Amino acid sequence: MDVKDVFEIAKERRALAEHEVKSLLRNYGIPVPNFVVVDSPEDVESINLRFPVAVKASSHEILHKTDVGAVRLNVKDSEELKNVIKEFKEKFKNAKILVEEMEDKNLEVIVGVINDATFGPAIMFGLGGIFVEVLRDVTFRVIPITRADAEEMLREIKGAKLLEGFRGIKVDREALIKILLRVSDLAQKLEPVIDQLDLNPIFLKESGAVVVDAKMLLRRPE
Repeated sequence: MDVKDVFEIAKERRALAEHEVKSLLRNYGIPVPNFVVVDSPEDVESINLRFPVAVKASSHEILHKTDVGAVRLNVKDSEELKNVIKEFKEKFKNAKILVEEMEDKNLEVIVGVINDATFGPAIMFGLGGIFVEVLRDVTFRVIPITRADAEEMLREIKGAKLLEGFRGIKVDREALIKILLRVSDLAQKLEPVIDQLDLNPIFLKESGAVVVDAKMLLRRPE
């Protein structure tokens, strides 16, 4: 999946499936979990992923997967995986099945893009999980951003101390800055067709970061 593919898809529908978003991110140097897309339980024999895994019904028609039971976490072995795939294929007939390695974390953050009618695309950053839901601890910049912008965004949220080793929480700030810059660059290239991008959560680790969930809404190009 590349930028050209997204422009073509935007002519037909208003969203990407999660596996499509993650393929685009991966090809753009934005880290995502190791994943495969399967069509049947028999495909499990050829999967080379580390257990436990997460299983998701991936479709542009299912944007809120947890609301409809389209996510299963901590699937522990091949036999359980086959059963979950069979269940999801019966329940979500038009969806692909996304299987990906579970990831650990030291902290959750969110990065998003909103394409404003007046200002064009803007990038958002904040703490993830309950912090974004309850505290709305986020900050915005108009795209494109520079490295100095990205570093300033990390400093100006209320929870900035959590990114600086507060109470032993160690996170890779450089990996996060790279994600912000690459998302800004990608959104700039997709400006005519991107409506929203939601990378939530992103798991920050002591070394590295990974986008665990991803949604992209599209608009028809002019």
